[in-house]
Amino acid sequence: CGWTWWNNPTPVLAAIVECADRGGRVLLARNAAWSGRLFALITGFMEAGETPEQGITREVLEETALQVDHLKLVGVYDFQRMNQLIIAYHAQAHGEVRLSPELAEYKLFEPQDLRCWRAGTGYALADWLRGRGHEPQFIDLPPQT
Repeated sequence: CGWTWWNNPTPVLAAIVECADRGGRVLLARNAAWSGRLFALITGFMEAGETPEQGITREVLEETALQVDHLKLVGVYDFQRMNQLIIAYHAQAHGEVRLSPELAEYKLFEPQDLRCWRAGTGYALADWLRGRGHEPQFIDLPPQT
């Protein structure tokens, strides 16, 4: 048919949200569509016409109602299982948490209590923890079915 399909990775934005007005604890949230009790970084897709910084600021606001005060790039990570490229930021934010319907609940963690998984955003969190003087602890997730 003359049509070419490129299976390029999709850019996904992620934020390690540090709540400045909650003692610097980190907000992790549980997606409403997930079974189990796994909490993760705030993530979302970039939209046309926005920079990665604008996109992650928008995602944090949409999903948590928190206002981002400062962003710093943590790094870029591949997530092969989902064919995604993760662009991860440290976001210092403030405000009252009000979750979007996409998220079921949230928890605040001291940085030293965070646990990383061995893929995508887990590696971003590990790099951020190392940068703050914490040796990351990794967990193994059950196999994907």
